[in-house]
Amino acid sequence: MAVINRIAGFADEMTVWRRHLHTRPELGFDCHETAAFVVEQLRAFGITEIETGIATSGVVAIIEGRRAGPTIGLRADMDALPIIEATGADWASQTQGAMHACGHDGHTTMLLGAARYLAETRNFRGRVALIFQPAEEGPGGGRVMVEEGIMDRYDIAEVYALHTMPGLPLGTFSTTPGPIMAAVDTFHIDITGRGGHGAYPHETADPVVACCGIVQAIQTIVSRNHYALDDLVISVTQIHTGSAENIVPDTAYINGTVRCFDNDLRAYVRTRLDEIIAGQAASYGVTAALRIEVGYPPTVNHAAQTEFAAAVAREISGDAAVITDRTREMGAEDFSYMLEARPGSYLFLGQGEAAGLHHPKFDFNDDAAPIGASFFARLVERAQPVE
Repeated sequence: MAVINRIAGFADEMTVWRRHLHTRPELGFDCHETAAFVVEQLRAFGITEIETGIATSGVVAIIEGRRAGPTIGLRADMDALPIIEATGADWASQTQGAMHACGHDGHTTMLLGAARYLAETRNFRGRVALIFQPAEEGPGGGRVMVEEGIMDRYDIAEVYALHTMPGLPLGTFSTTPGPIMAAVDTFHIDITGRGGHGAYPHETADPVVACCGIVQAIQTIVSRNHYALDDLVISVTQIHTGSAENIVPDTAYINGTVRCFDNDLRAYVRTRLDEIIAGQAASYGVTAALRIEVGYPPTVNHAAQTEFAAAVAREISGDAAVITDRTREMGAEDFSYMLEARPGSYLFLGQGEAAGLHHPKFDFNDDAAPIGASFFARLVERAQPVE
């Protein structure tokens, strides 16, 4: 495995950075302490062009190359998850109810490692924009950073990101051109009926029965309304109603998620939800209101940039350890907003056998950090060579 020698030389320091970040997880947009640590390291590397406070706590830093040229963006997410850690590690979370269960501490460390090397060598033309982003886990910090103008302000031409992947052999890169992660929308359905005594259901308009009918009918969108080869998941994940065994309640609530890779299909699902809910509500004599919480768009890799990134990954890990036809994921990722704004690619980096992402026993494999840092560094040097 061709980890850059200089990066291998400070791998132990990267482990210290990563474990420090792991002890101090922060949620959503509130990544101020993490951002301060990032800025402290960047300044120690001699990087002086640093903007803070983007999307509340995001950071963009610029490294100038040896000659004029384009700007390439490298992104790492910084936020953690509201999970109680169960790793038992010496560096376990010291923040009650929060932990780095998705490897963002490792992502930040990999980008810091690349930043240190690139700031020392500057063996590239143009500029590197180091993007440290808050709020990937739900609030959508990637969207806010794009809306606040980082792509235009720094004239970023292309953008790339890595995500750790437990279960994939250490050092294996996995990606695909086109859609790699799904769009995600959340639906909320509020049903209003007329409650009463459970012994006299004929005097009520029962929202519980209506709720069951709506949930069953929603399943037909996948099974009967869409083309079977267009990937689509609709999952009802919450139903809340009732208070006692002998009372028909006045209301019921349904919640769920929609995942797919095509924006036209997203729109169609919303239309069918409206139609099904209205029809079912009328048939049961209740009223029902649908609210759609629009989430991340699909994460779509650009073909040329993905082919290039895979070639760089082969330099680091060898041909056998680079997968370029990965099965796309039904999970979602707000790097999608950056890929809508600029061409680029999103890759997974294997960290070996470990607990799964978002699991309370997950911990980033520190042996993966020099590999990811080397990938980012070589990506810049190959994309924007001095000669």
